[in-house]
Amino acid sequence: MTVAANYLAFDLGAESGRAVVGQFDGARLHLEEMHRFGNGPVRVLDSLHWDILLLWSEIKAGLEIAADTYGESLSSVGVDTWGVDFGLLGADDSLLGNPYHYRDRRTDGMMDVAFARVPRIEIFERTGIQFMQLNTLFQLLAMSQQHSPSLAAAKTLLTMPDIFNFWLTGRKASEFTIATTTQCYDPRSKEWALEMLQQLDIPGHIFVDIVPPGTVLGKLRQAVAEETGCPSIPVVAPATHDTGSAVAAVPAVDQDYIYLSSGTWSLMGIETRAPVITDRSLEFNLTNEGGVSQTFRVLKNIMGLWLVQECRREWSRSGESHSYDELTQMASEVPVFGPYVVPGDPRFLSPGDMPSRIQSFCQETGQQVPQTKAEIVRCALESLALEYRWVAQCLDQLADRRLSTIHIIGGGSRNHLLNQLTADATGRTVIAGPVEATAIGNIVVQAIALGHLASLAEGRALVRRSFALNTFEPQADPAWDEAYEKYQETRASLNMV
Repeated sequence: MTVAANYLAFDLGAESGRAVVGQFDGARLHLEEMHRFGNGPVRVLDSLHWDILLLWSEIKAGLEIAADTYGESLSSVGVDTWGVDFGLLGADDSLLGNPYHYRDRRTDGMMDVAFARVPRIEIFERTGIQFMQLNTLFQLLAMSQQHSPSLAAAKTLLTMPDIFNFWLTGRKASEFTIATTTQCYDPRSKEWALEMLQQLDIPGHIFVDIVPPGTVLGKLRQAVAEETGCPSIPVVAPATHDTGSAVAAVPAVDQDYIYLSSGTWSLMGIETRAPVITDRSLEFNLTNEGGVSQTFRVLKNIMGLWLVQECRREWSRSGESHSYDELTQMASEVPVFGPYVVPGDPRFLSPGDMPSRIQSFCQETGQQVPQTKAEIVRCALESLALEYRWVAQCLDQLADRRLSTIHIIGGGSRNHLLNQLTADATGRTVIAGPVEATAIGNIVVQAIALGHLASLAEGRALVRRSFALNTFEPQADPAWDEAYEKYQETRASLNMV
């Protein structure tokens, strides 16, 4: 169908959020950023939270700016955010406190508490989700263990994008891709895993109905429309989990590829038509998250550019500010095959002095300790490339074939050094781009929902026509094999999965 349309996408990440309009002329898609704003954890006493009311204010500001620019030509709006975090609503639909940040320490030890009640293998059989202490399941278990008054009073649980969609439309629903990140959903029965939740003393009545990506939730509430000057346009639930939207924008032609959504987190996996819940996927601690067009994203969550982001933040606190491009350029001048860390080590999860943590890891594992900023950033990037090699080999085993191409999407696709390190470490062709994959995928699903695109395949063809891509071919060096062998040994010694 040939149509001209303007779709408004709100993409909220762990560091920042933005409002982007996708201008579709029937042949190509062009992006225009309307509004950008900061985001991050807020410490209150000993807890980390999200400032959800500030985020809501920024969404309304984005609506107002887009309405001033596009007016009645806006076709729809969709919101995506990070996964696992949530808010609880009371009987009057009011928010019962600020949502916790997934890096809050209240989930320390909660996996062991859960496994004492429901065996690890049974939780995986029920949910197919990678074990990480930040998952919604363990956040709720912590609240149950602590006899949280908010949990006792809660009538409804809504994930972060579901909250914003409720405030935009008045409709309470959980979109499929975000629901699957909670580790509270059973992908086989296609329902919430209520029996397991009961075993963990987590109330099942707080979970709402699940809707597929591409659902038109309703029109923008009149009060919001009047406040922002925005037309009462349809509100579409795209893939509301940001990785789900990003993967929808992978510009792939066939299925012989691995996607790597690169940002604060690195999400690396394959698309399948059904969840892969097997002994092997449990051994690799892979996850089965919902995708667009009745797909699943079988993937690994990897501590991504968070390592560099936290280093940059720590150096900035001491008065030494550098852009990401500057840090990458500095790292590119450091010789290859230096010290490494295992990104999934728990010490790297929480905010704090990341340079010191990287240095202590290297010292404890008998490596040369990186001293300069350039050496520390190089260590982080090479470590990610080595972890990507490990995950790629796991995915090959699940797919029963070698997947020859890695599509790197998202903000991290701009890091040419990391892209080349990834190609070299894995021995695979890397295709980088688009950078704004999450917003693009959000927009593609909106277009499908409104009937302006016929399918996800048509949407991906649109991405290929509309955005420049960069290709990185692997440069063979046997020293990568030696480095990887040492990395694997360290990984195994830490019992990492």
